[in-house]
Amino acid sequence: MEPIRRSAHATLPDFVVQQFQRGGEYHHRQLYRIVKDGILRAVLPARSRLPPTRELAQTLGIARNTVVQVYEQLALEGLLQAGVGRGTYVAEMAPAFADPPPPPMRRRGTPLSRRGRAIVGGARASAVQWGAFAPGVPELRLFPAAVWSRLQARAWREVAAPQLSYATGAGHPLLREAIAEHLQGTRGVACAAEQILITSGAQQALHLIAHLLADPGDTAWLEDPGYWGARSVFRMAGLQLQPVALDGEGLAPTPQQLQTPPRLMFTSPSHQYPSGVLMGHGRRRQLLDYAAAHRVWIVEDDYDSEFRFTSRPLSALQGLDEHGRVIYLGTFSKTMFPSLRLAYLVLPRDLVESFARALSELFREGQTMQQVVLAQFMRQGHYVSHIRRMRQVYGERRRVLIDEIARRMGGALSVLGSDAGLHLVLGLPPGTDDAAITREALAAGVLTRPLSLYSLRPDPAPGLVLGYGAVTEEEIRHRFGLLADVIEPHLG
Repeated sequence: MEPIRRSAHATLPDFVVQQFQRGGEYHHRQLYRIVKDGILRAVLPARSRLPPTRELAQTLGIARNTVVQVYEQLALEGLLQAGVGRGTYVAEMAPAFADPPPPPMRRRGTPLSRRGRAIVGGARASAVQWGAFAPGVPELRLFPAAVWSRLQARAWREVAAPQLSYATGAGHPLLREAIAEHLQGTRGVACAAEQILITSGAQQALHLIAHLLADPGDTAWLEDPGYWGARSVFRMAGLQLQPVALDGEGLAPTPQQLQTPPRLMFTSPSHQYPSGVLMGHGRRRQLLDYAAAHRVWIVEDDYDSEFRFTSRPLSALQGLDEHGRVIYLGTFSKTMFPSLRLAYLVLPRDLVESFARALSELFREGQTMQQVVLAQFMRQGHYVSHIRRMRQVYGERRRVLIDEIARRMGGALSVLGSDAGLHLVLGLPPGTDDAAITREALAAGVLTRPLSLYSLRPDPAPGLVLGYGAVTEEEIRHRFGLLADVIEPHLG
């Protein structure tokens, strides 16, 4: 690269001539960077005059338009001033708002806020979301992509301009109607389409609940072990988290806990996550009566109860609610595919307008086209057909995994929560380090999650959460053999 030589007639400062290189980066970028740097470092002082564009272009051997563009850009940024007949000058720099900061000190620890440290430090989301035995992942290879693509193409052919703008309200009317019809027929949910609010995933729905129905410092009861996603959202909202142990019927608050009612109660009664415990009718009535008496909001998480293998899916807790205290949370992540990022709330009627307004205010909702496609997918019967087909697939994979556990482990370990969903829990003897087993399994090429990870209590029961939804029968046999080899040395 050949440096530019300053001509005898040039008035450009030496540092610019010396730095400009022919054959280097684009002339416009290079000249802009050099002149701007000179102004900011005061090498080109305020009120100093720059050479005319024609003269500077001749000196540097570049097009005059390049110099003109650079001068105009720097003037737009307030670094240069130009006037007809006055030439181009370096602008006066505005005084600083405050004294210059002290020299940077070596930072100790994280720059995050206390809330930020709590969120990041308590994060439980896995960086790996595919493979045996990643929990909560459906079989995506059997999704009817051709049907979805056809419906999507039709939706785009018929699209109206407002559908591409910011969305407002509680979601697309067609999808709200389709969801309400499905829930009434399959889940025993008492609702109308007007009570449905569409969100971008369950986490966003929980965010709305935590911020609209509770204040910082309010208490939230969480099943323990339980869904870490609710724990993270509620903690971010400044709520006091109260872990509530489980018994054979699910959420089981102690007499002492019952003396101090929470603001929110989070539960998954139809298939507790991750233990799989099913809440009986008596316990459901107790919780509903308690919520009504103390004005507690119950958040019912019904994340995968469509897939029940030994009996019909149970009716939702919401269908028993006579006092409007239950908020039903559903998602399409398990029945469709996770990246769709569509979930929904069934709200008491007096909450719908406020939630819809907050949704638009906080998130400027979108995904209208996806909502249109999903509505047609449901209305044409594809959704129910897909669920029916996948229930058979998951049922067979569940059976194979249970058989492999029995074959390799005998009766040494218990199997929990295998009647429904996409995962089961393999119980481990007290004192077993389930986190260590998980790390060793990952090194052997097998994914699992320790049951202790889902608990807030200091003495959680050990176990392994094994997802089988996206694992073929052949792969289940092979991968569980590898996992058993890891587990056996830990059993003594």
